[in-house]
Formats: sequence, structure tokens, C-alpha cells
Amino acid sequence: MVRGKVQLKRIENTTSRQVTFSKRRNGLLKKAYELSVLCDAEVALIIFSQKGRLSEFSSSNTQKTIERYLEHAKQGRNTSIEVEQHTQHLKHEAVYMGKKIELLENSQRKLLGHNIGEYSMEEVQEIENQLERSLKNIRARKVQLYKEEIEKLQAKEKVLFEEKARLIEKVHLQCGNRPRNAPKKQNETGRSNKNTLSSEVVTELFIGLPTRNGS
Repeated sequence: MVRGKVQLKRIENTTSRQVTFSKRRNGLLKKAYELSVLCDAEVALIIFSQKGRLSEFSSSNTQKTIERYLEHAKQGRNTSIEVEQHTQHLKHEAVYMGKKIELLENSQRKLLGHNIGEYSMEEVQEIENQLERSLKNIRARKVQLYKEEIEKLQAKEKVLFEEKARLIEKVHLQCGNRPRNAPKKQNETGRSNKNTLSSEVVTELFIGLPTRNGS
């Protein structure tokens, strides 16, 4: 036989209400105990009857569990406050950025000359001054870029001159050794020839007996 679904509402009969309370209370206490044992969870259960009688269960210590709960709830409230404050800050930032973007867009339209006929003399003069300041900054930046480029080219030119001087010196060294060695060898050859001739002359002078005059 299928058991009908019990409608959740206050039991009007006092006796039936007391019996149901006792059964459900014992069931809750049993389930709390099983949960603490099976899952190694910290469980605290507090039940007050209609007459104010206290029934409780705690896997460790009810007071410590309550204190832990209060601390956790306090941290949760602090976190909620911080989140709310951060959200408000982001909203203010969004409004501020929206206004700033609107001002920049208006300034851009003015600089581009949109709806120029609607501006007063003071506004036109301010736009002209702003354009002149911008042009001055652009020219200063242009001069700076030219100066940096010239410095780079001068440094590159210096490197090229140094490389050129090194190559010229290398070529002179390679070409200068041959002319210096050649005359040296010729001089040595000339000296040897002179020494040979001198020895031949000396040899011819001392060969044979000296001749007497008139014989």
C-alpha cells in the first residue's frame, strides 16, 4: 500500500504534535550523529521544544562550534561589505570614465572643426590656441627625431671611417713588404759581386814573380 504524502502544516492536535516532535527530534539527533561519524564532520544541533525544553547534540563542543559559526558569519559579512564597496567603487569609476570619454569626444569634434558655426569667439580662440600648442609639440618632436637620426648617422659614419682607415693600413702593410725586401736583396747581391771582383783583382796582383825594370 502506497503511503500518502504528508502535508507540511502545523499539527493542531496537541498530543499528535508532541508525539511527532519526539519522533522527528530523535530522528534528527540520530542523523546528526551518523553524519559526524561517517563524514568526520563537526556537527552541532540545537532544538527547543514549544515549551522551551532544550535538546542538543554536538560532535565536539557546542559552545566552540557556535563560536566558530559566529566567526565565520562575521567574516562572511565583512566579505559582503568589501564586495559591495568594491562594486560601488567600480560604478563610480565607470561614471567617471564615461564623462571623461564624452569630454574627449567633444574636444576631438572641436579640433576637427565639426559644427564650427555653433562656437563662440572665445571657443574658436581656445581651439586655435590648442592647435598651436599641439603643432608646437609636434614640431619639437620632429626636431628631436631628426637630431636622433643625425646622431645615428654620425656614429655610423665614424665607424665607416675607422673601418676604412683599418683597411688602408692593412693594404699598405701587405704592399709595403715587397719593395723593402727587394732592394735589400739587390744590395746584398751587389756586395757579393764586389767582394768577388775584389778577390779576383787581389789574386791577379799576387800571381807570379815580380818583374825587374829593364830585364
